[in-house]
Formats: sequence, structure tokens, C-alpha cells
Amino acid sequence: MPIYRYSEWDGTQDFNLDPDELLKALSDDVLAHGDISQALRQLLRRGFMRPDGTRFMGLQELMQRVRQARQQRLDRYNLGSILDDIRKKLEQVVQTERQGIERRLAEARAQAPQGTDDPLVKLMEKVAQRKLDYLDQLPPDPAGQIKALSDYEFMDSEAQRLFQELMQMLQGQVMDSFFRNLYQQIQSLTPEDLARIRQMVQELNRMLEQRMRGQEPDFDRFIRQFGDMFGPNPPQTLDELLEQMRQRMAMMRSLLDSLSPQQRQALQELLESVLKDEGLRQELAALAANLEYLMPSDDLRNRYPFRGDEPLSLQEAMRLMEELQALDRLEQQLRAAEQGRGLDEVDAEKLRELLGEEAHRMMEALRQMARLLEEAGYIRSRGNRWELTPRAMRKIGQKALYDIFNQIKKDRFGKHETAYRGPGNERAEETKPYEFGDPFHLQLERTLMNSLIREGPKVPVKLSPNDFEVYQTRHTSQTATVMMLDLSWSMGLRGNFFAAKKVALALSQLIKTQFPRDVLYIVGFSRYARQLTEQELAEATVDEYSYGTNIQHAFMLAQRLLAKHNTANKQIIMVTDGEPTSHIEGGRAFFAYPPTLRTLQLTLQEARNCTRQGIIINTFMLDRSFYMMEFVEQLARINKGRIFYTTPERLGQYILVDYLANKRRRIA
Repeated sequence: MPIYRYSEWDGTQDFNLDPDELLKALSDDVLAHGDISQALRQLLRRGFMRPDGTRFMGLQELMQRVRQARQQRLDRYNLGSILDDIRKKLEQVVQTERQGIERRLAEARAQAPQGTDDPLVKLMEKVAQRKLDYLDQLPPDPAGQIKALSDYEFMDSEAQRLFQELMQMLQGQVMDSFFRNLYQQIQSLTPEDLARIRQMVQELNRMLEQRMRGQEPDFDRFIRQFGDMFGPNPPQTLDELLEQMRQRMAMMRSLLDSLSPQQRQALQELLESVLKDEGLRQELAALAANLEYLMPSDDLRNRYPFRGDEPLSLQEAMRLMEELQALDRLEQQLRAAEQGRGLDEVDAEKLRELLGEEAHRMMEALRQMARLLEEAGYIRSRGNRWELTPRAMRKIGQKALYDIFNQIKKDRFGKHETAYRGPGNERAEETKPYEFGDPFHLQLERTLMNSLIREGPKVPVKLSPNDFEVYQTRHTSQTATVMMLDLSWSMGLRGNFFAAKKVALALSQLIKTQFPRDVLYIVGFSRYARQLTEQELAEATVDEYSYGTNIQHAFMLAQRLLAKHNTANKQIIMVTDGEPTSHIEGGRAFFAYPPTLRTLQLTLQEARNCTRQGIIINTFMLDRSFYMMEFVEQLARINKGRIFYTTPERLGQYILVDYLANKRRRIA
């Protein structure tokens, strides 16, 4: 009994796909839909369970992991805390400045001569009081405080440094809301840096205006002049840059949309207050308008319902928005792939970054499915679609046979036998005294024992003809079978067709492997009947737009097929769930429901023709309606065949076990 050990995924486990595993996982969908391409899409969607018990994720599970990753972030963080973080930084600036003022004043008093009113101390006290009064009168909102402190002359160098760092961070976030990683490329954002950024944005606006007029901008010249501002991997085309900007702007808008109205207004005012360069402010406003005109971003904007407690800074919030938007794009890519648009558009590296190595390897394996099956010789390309090869059909038939026999109580299935005595072509394990004409399959041990019993234990052992004992032999018969498979719409409606197809393929595989001298034909019938190859059987579906159950035409076709074989054992296995509602007359089909007397008469007449030719008709019924039971009972009275009332789940056991039982009867 195998032992399975389970451990947490660490990126080293083997997730290589085996083509045989894949084909087994695909086989039921192939039979259900009749289309290997559709079966592949279904497998991509839902994944499958591997023989060792591990689960191979499909697109649906990957999408679920994307949603879980997004929800974990929403449940963890408090987006409204970004304003609290800025308030704390401003409070630190003000507190540091107050402490610096008090320290400077204390130092001045300590240095003055004792007992004198030093005018420098008096001046220092006036300046200190004026600055403290200014700090006391700062507006309560962060935007107002930043505007006020931007015009304030700090006395404390540390407070000034803290405020400059805060301003640079906020200015960088304004820039990053348009351009990816621009703040990292220009850390200082000095007046000279801001002037160059203004020049870059101005040139970009000029190119967008050219694009709107139908002209082709000179992007190469732009990137030569300003490419260093976009990091080591600058965009290669204007469209690539515009798409990056579109995503960045949508990221900031999603952040604003996810705040309460009061928080949103406060953050907008705060960000507007940090740019003192009026020209740059105007150019950025124009850039936002131009970009929205050329590439609207409404489809990227999203309001995220945060409900966590963990605080965030503005920088952390922007990074979080980038992750959330990347998760949104991943979900869209996976959904598009699930709808059949291919896996090439799924960003596997972003999948690895956000969901880990396991998800990345799953995606890479999903992309290799069709190639693995093709290299294994199971599918081949026909134009823009895939089709199964004969090798794949054998494998699917073997699986169908295994699935059916796996539901049956274990037994030892042998070859099938007739009830006739005489020289046979298969040796049995039982023995018998040799008779003239028997095949001389000598059982040496029993033969010697017979001599010892007769002569006694002595040497040499003397044999007489009566001592010879031989293995018994059995006759194996050749059987020609037509399996008539109902393709009418009701078979699919009631869920019977999949089971019937699976049984037909299993029976075909059983005959090929166990009884190679037997012959099996598959005949499908709805309004008309037609012979199906094994390939056509696998791809067959119910005839949704062709009404009728033409059993008469199927009997006619079965007789023509069985007439090719000179064997005494000819049979029809009919699988259906409805009475005949169509018949052939004058070369064309007539349909009527409920069935007409003429349809029933002509169908039963063909049953009589089968009976005269020695063809046994065994009917496997998947329905118990009164009309159907009446018809098949008349059919049985005419043909002396048998009727089996069964269900889709038991159909395979009935047909395959009955086929084996009829061939297994011992010699009388």
C-alpha cells in the first residue's frame, strides 16, 4: 500500500506534467463534448487531481488565489491612516522647531552677562516669540500647514531638514502618480530638477497634441533628451510610455476613490500644495487632460473597500495600490484565458511576484499542456484546431474500460466460450483422460501419477494409453456486433449520452485487446443512421437540430454491416432512451411525435428481418416510459433478444459483463 507524505510547498516539488496523466484527465471531457480543444479549455479552467493525490491548479483556482491575495490586503490595512502619518510628520517638524527655538533662546540667555539686559537677548526673545506665535496659528489641516511652513524661515536646522524631506516625499508622490519611478531617479527635486521635469512634461504634452492632430511625434528624440529620467529600462515607444502613465494615474485615482470624501479632499489639497512651480502644475494638469482624452482610464479605476487596522504611509499606500491594480490585471488576464483567448497574455512573472513560485510553475505547466500531448503523439493540429490521434483513442478506450470494470466486484475475466464440445483452440486448466481426436496438450504430472497408481511405485515407469491425461480445451467463438447508439436530443437532455459513448469506447477496447477476432461496428442514429469510426465516436455529440429516433434505419444499416461476416454469432446492442419517432420511406426520413403506427410497423419489420438473418437484438433501455416499454417488449417477442432496464451509471456494467458472460459459458 503506497504511503504519501505531505509537506508545505517550498518551490522544489516536482510539478512536471506527464502526458498520460493529462490524457486521462481529459478523457471524460473529450467524450462529453466531442472536442479535444474544448476539453483542453475545460482542463485549463478546473485543473485536475494527480494520481499521487496532489492537486494541479487550473485557471479558476489561480483566479481564486488572486482574489484571496487582494482580500488579504484589504483586510489588513487602514488606508485612511496615510493622512495621520503626514500629520504626525508635520507635528514632528513643528515640535522639533519649537524645541530648537527654546534651545536657541536658552543658549542666548546663558551667554549674556549676568545682571544686564542684553539687547541681543531682547531681540532673540522677540524673534522667538514671533515664531512661536506663527506656529501656534498654523491651520489645522495638513495642506494649510504645508503652505504656511513653506513660507516659514526655520530657526532649527533639524526641523528644516525634516520638512524638506517631507516636501520631497510628497513632491515625489505627485511625480510618481504620472511617471513610474521618476522620484527614484531624481532624489533631490531641487528647483533645477523641477525645471527640467517641467521641460519634459511640456515636451510630452507637445507630442500628445501632435498625436491628437494625427501626426507622428518624434519619440526617439524625446527619449534621447529625457531617457535618463525613466531609469535603466526606459519605455521603447510612446504608446508604452502612455500606458505606463495611464496605469499610474489610475492608481492615484483609485487611492483617492478608496478614501472617504473628507479624506479625499484633504489629500488632494495636500498634494496640490506641495508644488510651488506654477508652470509645472499647469503642465501636469494639461498632461492629465491630454492622456485621459487619448487613453481613458475609467476601466482601470477601482474603489477598494479597506477594513483593516494596520497603518500606512502615503508611499506604502501607493505601493499597495500598485499591487492591487496588478492583481486586478492578473485576474482579467486569467479570466480572458479561461474564456479561450490563450495563456500568452497572462503575466507569469507578475504571477510569481504576487502569488509565489508555485503559481508561476503552475502557469508555465498549463502553457505546455498542448505541446506535451502533441509530442507524446496524442493530439495533432488540423488547421486551427486539435484532433485526437489513434494512439490517444486507444488510451481513452483503455481508461473507459478501466473505469467501468473498476466499479464491478473483482472477478477473473477469461476469454469467452461456447457450449460446444470437441477440439478447441484454447487450453483450460482442468484435465481429462485422453480420447482420440483430442489436442495432445499432455498434463505430465497427472499422466505419471496414473501410471504409478496402476503399476505401483517402481522404476522404470511404464505408461499405457489409458494413463494419458490432457488439458481440456474450450471453443472460442467469433462474434460480429453492431452497437447502435442513440444520438437523439433527449439522450443529451437526460444526461445519458456521455455514459453511452464511454461504454461504446470501452467495448471497442475490450474487443481489440481481449477478442481480436471479433468485430464491432458503431452505428449512431437520430433522424437518420450512420456508421461511426472510433475517431468520429469520440467527437460525436447529440444531434440537437435533427429531431427523431430512427431505429428502423439503424437496423437496416446494421444488417448490411453484419452481412459482411460469415459467423453464426451476430448481435445488435441497442442503447436508447426513447421509442422510434422516425422512419425511412421513399429514401427520406419522416418524423412524428408521438410515433405513428407506420413508424412502429416499419421498425418492427426490420426487427423481423434481423431475426431471419440470425441477428440477436439486445436492448439497453435508459428510460421506463409506458410507450417505450411496450415497444421493446414487442421487439423482444419478435427477436427473442433480451431487454435491460438500466441507468447511465450502470450501463457499462450491464453491457460489458453481458458481453463477457455470453462468451464465457463453459463447454457442456
